[in-house]
Amino acid sequence: MKCDPNLYRAAPPSLAVKPRLIRHLFLPPLVIALMVGLGCLGFWTSEHFGIRSLGENGQRQLELHARAVESEISKYTYLPSLLELETSVSQLLDDPTPEHRQTVNDYLEGLNRRSRSRAIYVMDTTGRVMATSNWRDVDSYLGEDLSFRAYFQNAVRGQPGRFYGIGSTNGEPGYYLAHGLEEHGKIIGVAVVKVRLEAMEERWQRARLEAFVSDENGIIILSSDPARRLKSVVPLSDETKEKLARSLQYYWFPLNELQPLARETLAEGVEKLTFPANSELGSDEESISYLAQTRPLSDTPWNFTLLTPLQDLRREAINQGILVAVAFALVAFLLIAWNERRKVIATRLAAREALQEANNQLERRIAERTADLRASNDRLKGQIRERRQAEETLRRAQDELVQAGKLAAIGQMSTSIAHELNQPLAAMRTLSGNTVRFLERGQLDVASTNLKTINDLIDRMGRITASLRSFARRGDDKGRASLGKAVDAALQVLGARLENAALQLHRRFDDVQVQIDQTRLEQILVNLIGNALDAMQAQPLPALWLDGETFDGKYRLRVRDNGHGIDAEARKHLFEPFFTTKPGEQGLGLGLTLSASLAAATGGHLGVEHPADGGTTFVLSLPLAGPTPDEPI
Repeated sequence: MKCDPNLYRAAPPSLAVKPRLIRHLFLPPLVIALMVGLGCLGFWTSEHFGIRSLGENGQRQLELHARAVESEISKYTYLPSLLELETSVSQLLDDPTPEHRQTVNDYLEGLNRRSRSRAIYVMDTTGRVMATSNWRDVDSYLGEDLSFRAYFQNAVRGQPGRFYGIGSTNGEPGYYLAHGLEEHGKIIGVAVVKVRLEAMEERWQRARLEAFVSDENGIIILSSDPARRLKSVVPLSDETKEKLARSLQYYWFPLNELQPLARETLAEGVEKLTFPANSELGSDEESISYLAQTRPLSDTPWNFTLLTPLQDLRREAINQGILVAVAFALVAFLLIAWNERRKVIATRLAAREALQEANNQLERRIAERTADLRASNDRLKGQIRERRQAEETLRRAQDELVQAGKLAAIGQMSTSIAHELNQPLAAMRTLSGNTVRFLERGQLDVASTNLKTINDLIDRMGRITASLRSFARRGDDKGRASLGKAVDAALQVLGARLENAALQLHRRFDDVQVQIDQTRLEQILVNLIGNALDAMQAQPLPALWLDGETFDGKYRLRVRDNGHGIDAEARKHLFEPFFTTKPGEQGLGLGLTLSASLAAATGGHLGVEHPADGGTTFVLSLPLAGPTPDEPI
């Protein structure tokens, strides 16, 4: 037996390509089929749970609005029985004279106006209207025979009459509540109240609510959409239509039926309705589906139906289905891409190791930079502590410098104060000697006058020394100061220099309260006025102006002299410590520096102006002090 050598040959290349070809041919249709199937499943699931969620929310809305309808139709139920208590009504039914009719007409008119109903009228047992609230109107019910109305027939038999219908007189719809009027156990007439329920429809329309109320005949009597009103929600037989036409309950309106394309019962009182295009509930372009939830109304055979459109839910379900299909397609694409990615996994691992090494180097550099930054931060904190200590030292030195300046000013003022004290002492010596002689002579009146004069001189000396003591003690940056008292005190301290200078003083400022310690304000004014007197020593007619004004919550005091002024070079160093243009024995160069510091400590400012006509003007700006608790605001 010979073997065929062709049996041991390798398979041709076409046989190796077949599995790949089969995979490429069948894989795309399989992916597409699964994508469509999962998309439909996602659509159905989303729609199912969406309808359930809408049903739960709609149930709450249904209960809320149904109770509102029940409240609206029940708030007038007491009104017909109220007429049974009115004597004039029973008198009219017993004796229908024009006087009794007019009395009842006026009463019903007022009652209708107060209750805000549509109409109230009284009928006799034959069904003829004896009196009505609209007796003044052209379409009055007076004299009408309404015995064919169901509400009259129920009420005359002693049953409550509840009826919705369209008036046969003016074609106006309304809800009728009838009650049989009894006297001695016998019905002598019927009282009827007609109310309008269109206000509920307007509220539904404003709230964009899709809802309607159907009566015991299945006719829509109230609807948020006027096109649905007087349509039947159940099929009506020819016999029923003829019966309703004879009763004129809905006047002559045709009672067409709302025919849905599809009706699916989801639960008791819950349906899914689909209406065709161009119908009362459908749109102009396509059919529309609603979730219809119905609830019976208490104390009446009516039903309240809430319609929830499902277009948005359907669109959302479609989007969810598309999203599921796209997600599956993306997952399939990722799986295919992952299969291809395995071929380059080794290269990616190498790149990842290199990236990890670079990351480690970067972390080491970051750690080094962080350590440097932390050290720099520590050095900066040390510098900040040193700066704060230096500021504290500077503040204490400034306070000491202020006190030193005050003591220096006291040294300059001592001569003036000694001069002030010499005059009272000399006068007291003369007066005391004269007083002794007057006492020896027995002239007691003259001696008493001299003693009073000596007492006044002692008070004057005390004021002079008191001003010196108050100027010498330390002040507080916070406080209240009277500008007028401060100016007077400064002028008193410099009184001797003012008398010798023959100065013309111009005072044009208000006695305001500023926010600064009284003694510090006096120190600033002594420095400014003293500098002005020094600048006007060579002036034959020296003059000093003190002008004030209020600006932006602060008070500005301008101290102006007509002296020689300040040259341009000295202006640059005017507020520097120990800078002065006076001889060494006349000043230390601290007056303006201390005055500017005292003003700045209270939120104020001390500046200088150089008028074109000569002299110098110092501008002191200080915050105005608020009213004290004892002062009126």
